[in-house]
Amino acid sequence: KASVGVLAPRFIGADLAKEIAAEVGTPCYVYDGRILASQMRKALAFPNAYGLTVRFAMKSCPNRAVLELLRGMGACVDASSGYEVYRAMQAGFRPEQISLSSQELPGDIGELMDMGMEVNACSCAQLRKIGEARPGSKVGVRFNPGLGSGGTGKTNVGGPSSSFGIWHEQLPQVKAILDEFGMTAVRVHTHIGSGSDPAVWQRVATLTLNLAAQFPECRTVNLGGGYKVGRMPGEPSTDLATVGAPVKDLFVAFASEHGRELALEIEPGTFLVANAGAILARVQDLTSTRGDAAGADGLDFVKLDAGMTDILRPSLYGAQHPISVVPPGGDAEAAARGTGEYIVSGHCCESGDLLTCAPDEPETLSPRPLVKPELGDFVVIDGAGAYCSGMSAKNYNSFPEAAEVLLDMEGKPHVVRVRQTLEQMLANERSLGAGFELPQ
Repeated sequence: KASVGVLAPRFIGADLAKEIAAEVGTPCYVYDGRILASQMRKALAFPNAYGLTVRFAMKSCPNRAVLELLRGMGACVDASSGYEVYRAMQAGFRPEQISLSSQELPGDIGELMDMGMEVNACSCAQLRKIGEARPGSKVGVRFNPGLGSGGTGKTNVGGPSSSFGIWHEQLPQVKAILDEFGMTAVRVHTHIGSGSDPAVWQRVATLTLNLAAQFPECRTVNLGGGYKVGRMPGEPSTDLATVGAPVKDLFVAFASEHGRELALEIEPGTFLVANAGAILARVQDLTSTRGDAAGADGLDFVKLDAGMTDILRPSLYGAQHPISVVPPGGDAEAAARGTGEYIVSGHCCESGDLLTCAPDEPETLSPRPLVKPELGDFVVIDGAGAYCSGMSAKNYNSFPEAAEVLLDMEGKPHVVRVRQTLEQMLANERSLGAGFELPQ
């Protein structure tokens, strides 16, 4: 195995890398269906008192095949836009299995509700628009309870610094809009971010149940938010049993006090797919600034054929991902080469296209110990199942959208997205045409 301090890939070895690259090339995303299934089983076992719905936060990984796999295991969907609603339906979800909580309410919200889709109003303005479109309807209301949790400030979507949800002190306005349009709040939703602190989850659950108590017809509470998943060695991961047990007790206490047994909804995304996915890339260049002029500031660089076009999280958040060099000869060749420290950068003409930044500091270079790379080596970027393919700088520098591969329960690869062509990239562009007079 690779030396101490050098990480080995989670599930892609040299042989599998060769097989996949021969079929779809690099870069590409690879998802392990066995890990997806294992994580989904854990989510379905989340402690609950009166019923549980697991809604996959599809924004984390919207590939159709991934949606189909999770649907087959009993997942419903948390959609973040009208477009995601239609995408989920294309993957086989029924409208009534889809819940929409969006920063931008779609223009056809009424028609989507008529189909059976559930909606959570995320602002008073949204609640009014829903009332205007479908007065007398049953709706959900998303509140900002005043408390949040997240790995970084950018992933914390609760508290006074977040625009997500209706600020809890606006409860009277919510009730007034509901009354004006004859609507009924049957669901209360909160979303606190992507943290792992059980105490925060318990406090937010308490605040959310206090809000639910204000709506006599409320029968469901959605404790939205991701569950922290440790991508790097030593990073904490959320234990769902630890988080869920005290929350279950709160639901039981609520039923005893108010005579209502509330169903629970959760919205895992990262928890289900983060460590089930990886990016398979190649070393396409090696450069160095070592020398007398640079002195101690000199660095060795590994340039990949992937980058922010495929994984934006390091550039955006300073997120940390395991990175492994995989020589064609596998572990034996890796051990024979030895190791060094390298900066890994992407293929874009952009100074921020960096994969080895310091934790939470996207502008700070942080060398990583790696097997000494050679041109053409495979590189595996693990922890790339969530918020990578669905949240990247697609087509920057006109690089095509990467292929995606899903491993089945026997580890056999299946292509679930082919690489984009230049013609597909340009399909929606139009030339100036004869009616446009060029400047002289």
